[in-house]
Amino acid sequence: MPNSPFHRSLSVPRELVVELGNRRYPIRIGRGLLADPGWAAMLGTRRRVLLTDATVDRLHGGVVRAALGIDDAAAFIVGPGESAKSIETASQAWSWLAEQRVGRDGVVVALGGGVVGDLAGFVAATWMRGIDFIQLPTTLLAMVDSSVGGKTAINLPAGKNLVGAFHQPIAVEADLATLDTLPSREFAAGLAETLKYGAIVDPPFFEWIEASTGELLARDETALAAAVHASCAHKAAIVARDERETGDRAWLNFGHTFGHAIEAAGGFRDLLHGESVAIGMLLAARLSARLGLAADADAERLGRTLEGLGLPTAVPTSMDPDDLLARMRLDKKSLGGRMRLVLWRGIGRAEVIDGVAEAEILAVLRG
Repeated sequence: MPNSPFHRSLSVPRELVVELGNRRYPIRIGRGLLADPGWAAMLGTRRRVLLTDATVDRLHGGVVRAALGIDDAAAFIVGPGESAKSIETASQAWSWLAEQRVGRDGVVVALGGGVVGDLAGFVAATWMRGIDFIQLPTTLLAMVDSSVGGKTAINLPAGKNLVGAFHQPIAVEADLATLDTLPSREFAAGLAETLKYGAIVDPPFFEWIEASTGELLARDETALAAAVHASCAHKAAIVARDERETGDRAWLNFGHTFGHAIEAAGGFRDLLHGESVAIGMLLAARLSARLGLAADADAERLGRTLEGLGLPTAVPTSMDPDDLLARMRLDKKSLGGRMRLVLWRGIGRAEVIDGVAEAEILAVLRG
């Protein structure tokens, strides 16, 4: 779809601004941004420390250290994977910040995917009652979702993101060059969150992704920049309207109540976050059809698009539907013990539905 409004050339970095009352911060999207000294120069003489994981540090840590003007002593390195988002790792990071004597004027630089961004943001939010942090996302999923909006959290064995805080970054630098080294499975997982924006608010964007699947999977830079830009624009607009998720921001959780339960049931090892969200979105669409909110054809179309992007669409047979339902009861959107789910009335029309009968949810999980 070369004439699509999403398909524009990327001659210069694209920039968005997240507006939150009298607060604002930039999102830049382009190639080679990590080596650009501009984002580090904005920190002036403030103390800066790096939080990243071992894999990302090996690939991109040297460039970021050089931009920040720091050495290895100012870097806290965690292991790769969802297990790093734990209270144990957060506690180690707090002790390290104390050893480094990072004060209220310190800045935490988060270099990595969603796990690193969530962990670093949570550590920054809780250190000395809150210090600044910058997001340098290195995965597609982090670029289009977790790096924008200020949700920070760690996991518990009982569920994902149960302990956290709203804490906005002071800047987001999305360097598309970091996606060159991203494994195919993780890249596809990011496309699930990209497609979500079309599913909840933007039918033309959904259609563009359907038509541009080949370009996106081939990591065509023009298509990729357009997808990241459109996703960040939607996220920024929704967060500006509802920073603390009392209204429209809940739409961003389309598929996530199911998906987080699936992630937790697999011990945060079996499926990636985006893969779990892909399954969750399809379950939400099927539940919407079962409740008479949307047509079956919309769910089928979503399923075909997810499969075309190389994403899973079925709950693993090893998982017990009753256990998944029990985990869903811990969802942060539930009120007064009543299940609240983000469903839809068709592509581009998300809606929060209160008091969904558990029997209906269980039927979809078993289906």
